[in-house]
Amino acid sequence: MTTPPKTSPRLKTPTDLKSNATKDIAAALNVILADTFALYLKTKNFHWHVSGPNFRDYHLMFDEQAAELFASTDELAERVRKIGGNTLRSIGDIARHQTLADNDKPYVSADDMLNELREDNQRTIEAMREAHDLCDEHKDVATASLLENFIDAAEKRVWFLYETSRKAEPSGH
Repeated sequence: MTTPPKTSPRLKTPTDLKSNATKDIAAALNVILADTFALYLKTKNFHWHVSGPNFRDYHLMFDEQAAELFASTDELAERVRKIGGNTLRSIGDIARHQTLADNDKPYVSADDMLNELREDNQRTIEAMREAHDLCDEHKDVATASLLENFIDAAEKRVWFLYETSRKAEPSGH
């Protein structure tokens, strides 16, 4: 006698969003989530490996930014579930969804770290703005609102990274 195959219950969350809205928004958020994890790990990598005369300042800034990125991952994943979607499940799943490049170099100068993180944060902002437009199309104001807060936080990271990377202006002496 054979046992029928076990079927796992489907994850289903009630939502008033149409199925195509859930699918489209969840897909966009999962890419942002994967990129946020990738950016978190890159920021921690640079935190661990920064060196030079501004070590303490960069080390602390990178750690603060990494903590902010990590905190946003749970909100992004939970938003995907709230609208009835499925979210990332593993490191491999993150790797399949991420669009930001990893940095596995054994040495990266502090200036290059600042520039790379600034560019990656800027790319993430662009993806969040595109996802926000998608939310507007589907009238998903809650996800749009969440993205607005994350865009603001990412713009602050870009600002700090930009200002930190600027060279001192010569004094009038």
